[in-house]
Amino acid sequence: MKTSLLLWGVLAVFLGAALVAGYEAEEAEEHVLVDNKCKCARVTSRFVPSKDNPEEEILVRNIRVIVPLLSRQNISDPTSPVRTTFVYRLSELCKKCDPTEVELGDRVVTAEQSNNCSSSDTCYTYDRNKCYTTTFPFFYGGETNTIQAALTPASCYAD
Repeated sequence: MKTSLLLWGVLAVFLGAALVAGYEAEEAEEHVLVDNKCKCARVTSRFVPSKDNPEEEILVRNIRVIVPLLSRQNISDPTSPVRTTFVYRLSELCKKCDPTEVELGDRVVTAEQSNNCSSSDTCYTYDRNKCYTTTFPFFYGGETNTIQAALTPASCYAD
């Protein structure tokens, strides 16, 4: 009896390891196209076998959008009204506005991979690498002073 339980336990461990290894291999094939933390959106793609023809692979895109329900219209102002409209345009999410160096003939030129990169991007949540502040009235000792406070202290102050 103990031997059969031991064999079943060993079998369960091997099957669990095989399933985990297969899951990790499947995740390794997925490519991140866009990871926009400002808009809380992530676009990934991967090839999967076709249901019609198993010898053929088709490209599958996964779009994950996290809607921050308590986000403010102006994220730097905690007194602004709660945002009720969220706009996601795939063409804007996939813009690559980071300048890259391109070699043209004998000289190196800095270029952007997209046009219209100068427009300001509306953020639906805080960028953890950016310092957000706001001013508020502070009443102390009979005087009211306007003080600036950090909304994201971890990115505003060095350790």
